[in-house]
Amino acid sequence: MARDARTNRRIRAREVRVIGAEGEQLGILSIDQALARAQEAGMDLVEVSPMAKPPVCKIMDYGKFKYEAKKKANEARKKQVVVRLKEVKLRPKTEEHDYEFKVNNIRRFLSDGDKARVTIMFRGREITHKDIGQRILSEVMTDLKDIAVMEQAPRMEGRQMFMILAPNPKLKAQAQAQARASVKPEQPRPPAPAPKPPAEGKPAEPAPAAATKP
Repeated sequence: MARDARTNRRIRAREVRVIGAEGEQLGILSIDQALARAQEAGMDLVEVSPMAKPPVCKIMDYGKFKYEAKKKANEARKKQVVVRLKEVKLRPKTEEHDYEFKVNNIRRFLSDGDKARVTIMFRGREITHKDIGQRILSEVMTDLKDIAVMEQAPRMEGRQMFMILAPNPKLKAQAQAQARASVKPEQPRPPAPAPKPPAEGKPAEPAPAAATKP
């Protein structure tokens, strides 16, 4: 159905095939007859298949239909996972502590479900040592192999070399399964022990009498 379907008097066809509010087929009716049926039901006549011959119309509460459709679209949008591409830049002469800091950032991005573009930036004559960039990207991939997969292999783009990493879906599924397995089901409480019966031949002790005021 079109987002803004023609309804009621906006329908141009002289004859339409009508579907009732419960999905029943009402046959081919003139537009006036179809509108009368919709009015009797207290609903709208909505053109659902304008290209059919004759056009197909349905009797429905169009306002309620649009509200439900919008609600479903919003719910579907909420369930969509938005994957962002984060970029981390390195230099051929990146210091060890800076390298570790940036690798930890990449790990955090991947853990959040985002992708990471790892870029080596060359300056001046550094561009002649592309092998250093290849080695650094290889080390990054090795350090993150427990959580990442390589979506795009290293390649040059101007004076930059980059690769794109994505979260490893298999490892993520395994982690979720392990988390579910680690949750122990709640054990039912044991029933309270029954009171012991009095010994044979010994009368049960009477309940203490309520205190009386003098």
